[in-house]
Amino acid sequence: MPPVPGLRAALYRARATVLAYLGLTKTRIIEQLLVVTVPAMFLAQRGIPSVWLIVATLVGGAAAAASAHALNCVVDADIDAVMKRTARRPLAKGQVPPRNALIFGLALGALSAVWLGLTTNWLAAGLSVAAIAFYVLVYTLLLKRRTSQNIVWGGAAGCMPVVIGWAAVTGSVQWPALVMFGVIFFWTPPHFWALAMRYRDDYAAAGVPMLPVVATPVQVSRRIVAYSWVMAAWTLLLLPATSWIYAGVAVLGGAWFVYRAHRLHAGVAAGRDVSPMKLFHLSNMYLCVLFAAIAVDAAVGLPVLHF
Repeated sequence: MPPVPGLRAALYRARATVLAYLGLTKTRIIEQLLVVTVPAMFLAQRGIPSVWLIVATLVGGAAAAASAHALNCVVDADIDAVMKRTARRPLAKGQVPPRNALIFGLALGALSAVWLGLTTNWLAAGLSVAAIAFYVLVYTLLLKRRTSQNIVWGGAAGCMPVVIGWAAVTGSVQWPALVMFGVIFFWTPPHFWALAMRYRDDYAAAGVPMLPVVATPVQVSRRIVAYSWVMAAWTLLLLPATSWIYAGVAVLGGAWFVYRAHRLHAGVAAGRDVSPMKLFHLSNMYLCVLFAAIAVDAAVGLPVLHF
């Protein structure tokens, strides 16, 4: 017997609602955040942590990131509707009432903190709350619409998963966690500015002073090069906690990233038609490979380098 039209319509509406709320969480960004969490846990353990601890941390971390993204969508609904890149987000399309999205985001944040506190430890839970608050209050509300340094300092929220992962394993925050934090901190500007170069007109139309909106292309690409050098150098600070496996990937990967940043700058300076998205996609791959090397290095358990 075929489904009745009323039931089919109800199922369609339910599916659309679920997808709309899922869209608030920006799942693709969450995946990237979780990619760096597990290697941080491996390095903290100097081996492979229990499967339960990994799963518990990832579930809590995903919920915390989803909370921050949902709240960000509430605050940025007006500019999301103006920008072509974000015009399909649920609030921009009116698929979710702002009040419901706000409650959804706050509930996810509370649930993530309680979950992490009960399944890992309360330090990890507190760090997750701090990350949500920083992303929403400092980056979204304070910095994003006021300064071209928005992504530099606001990007610190995206560095927190490595610290949360380390804290979940050890119950503390030690220097390797801070080094990994710094790697992502210095990686974020070249990564995001490359994207913002491609969508400069979008940000300009929305009145968001991303660096490519307020600076010349040459100035932007020059800063991308500078941050790429600092990032590549910063990755080497992790050598005393790792073996030659990570060292090889960090040196070669960093050199390749810096080379591609210089190529972008050379093209911009020469007035050629460049594709900054190539560096954006490379940055995603670079970060994944670098942190995969951290995980493999810790899992293999070779002696750490001594200087």
